[in-house]
Amino acid sequence: MNSAKLIDHTLLKPESTRTQIDQIIDEAKAYNFKSVCVNPTHVKYAAERLADSGVLVCTVIGFPLGASTTATKAFETEDAIQNGADEIDMVINIGALKDGRFDDVQQDIEAVVKAAKGHTVKVIIETVLLDHDEIVKASELTKAAGADFVKTSTGFAGGGATAEDVKLMKDTVGADVEVKASGGVRNLEDFNKMV
Repeated sequence: MNSAKLIDHTLLKPESTRTQIDQIIDEAKAYNFKSVCVNPTHVKYAAERLADSGVLVCTVIGFPLGASTTATKAFETEDAIQNGADEIDMVINIGALKDGRFDDVQQDIEAVVKAAKGHTVKVIIETVLLDHDEIVKASELTKAAGADFVKTSTGFAGGGATAEDVKLMKDTVGADVEVKASGGVRNLEDFNKMV
């Protein structure tokens, strides 16, 4: 297994500069990471710098709160794809999930999947804010909506991925949907627990 191809090299801080974006792009090329994940404002630049490198461009939608409207998330997705994004990491409407408005959550995800036009969509469910049953339900809705991945965390709500949450998510979605651990993976031991 090529471990580097499992890593999305990420810089999502609001104060990120072009120099910092250049640094993660250079590192991603050097280590042959799967992707560079940047805020939408940096997608076009990253796509230009990563052209023909084999490293994908990922961006975030409805980030970090998930509280944007569905129409806004769909527009953000279309704009990101047009600017060169290969992958989309969207945040679910966490409040709607907690309210039990599951149709709203699924429709939100479906709108982004549709707007992505075949590009990879990862759905961030923010496990640190959810209980066991909510993690299961969010994972089920992600699968039902046709997304490619269910992802643990934004990194902005505290906490991060745990091996227990990753296992619960994988047990829920099965082989049809991938699980992405984000946050809390600080060393090789953590990495190996999540894979």
